[in-house]
Amino acid sequence: MKKSYYLFNPGRLSRKDNTLKFIPVDQSGVEGKPKYLPVEGVKNLFVFGSLDANSALYNFLARQQIPVHFFDYYEHYTGSFMPKDYLHAGKMQIEQTRTYLRSNRRMHLARAFLEGGSFNMLKNLRYYQNRGRQLESNIASIEKLRKGIEGVEEPSELMGVEGNIRQIYYRAFEEIITHFEMGPRIKRPPSNEVNALISFGNMMCYTLALDQLYHTQLNPTISFLHEPGFRRYSLALDLAEVFKPVLVDRVIFRVLNKREIQASHFQREVKGCTLNETGKKTFIKVWEEKAGETIKHRTLKRKVSYKQLVKLECYKIAKYILRIDEEYKPFKVWW
Repeated sequence: MKKSYYLFNPGRLSRKDNTLKFIPVDQSGVEGKPKYLPVEGVKNLFVFGSLDANSALYNFLARQQIPVHFFDYYEHYTGSFMPKDYLHAGKMQIEQTRTYLRSNRRMHLARAFLEGGSFNMLKNLRYYQNRGRQLESNIASIEKLRKGIEGVEEPSELMGVEGNIRQIYYRAFEEIITHFEMGPRIKRPPSNEVNALISFGNMMCYTLALDQLYHTQLNPTISFLHEPGFRRYSLALDLAEVFKPVLVDRVIFRVLNKREIQASHFQREVKGCTLNETGKKTFIKVWEEKAGETIKHRTLKRKVSYKQLVKLECYKIAKYILRIDEEYKPFKVWW
């Protein structure tokens, strides 16, 4: 079974027959013990340290359909190497563009992404309210904002509603999380430990969405809620909106409330707060567990993982774009 590999240390990556060879290199240039990754078991690579590789390696990765996602020192997602689009089809490209250009169809998808994401946020809040947290006012405020989603006619206005909902939602973290304070949401750079976890987790969710989009005929650069921009896969941002409450936020609540991640897992600098290497490894371990966790699907009548749910969501979007389905209904937690 293929899996994701995470390269935290600087090093050199090369091909050795049908194996990837990674040699870590320390700050003084001293090489460590090589590590070998059988290519048939590699789904994708996440690179957090500087990587020395040549075009021959990337040609090999492209033939093996292995994406590489890059992050800078401050854990910001900087870009991806994506193999040639092997599933893209002309009809899907045309229909996806038409859906974007037709306001009523674009807004149907945009509203649905926000409606699904905000529903899943409320599900998290109600879970903790039932366990004694004082979240009544947060829930009431979000419910009020959700009632106005259907009447919004422009994507920019919808993003404004999304921002207001998320602001109220993040304020609730002060009641949910123990041992750490949330404070205001500050992204670049994250101002404290909770903000650092949110930024790191959101990037993981974005890359998961991008990976699943890559294995469909959807074009990840044509989005509906977020405005398509230069050099970004904005449809992955749309898709991540639905799943961040279920994947990212629940992982954060677990690792902090169970003290799996503590103050020693962060490094504070003048420019902000980031996870250290041990913290990243700890978060990713729990993240992989969550993404691989299975639930009984109500329609398919079989168990599927959260990662598979993201891909199923891609298929639902594609069916709406191709007019196979008249309506797109976003994923909502039903348990």
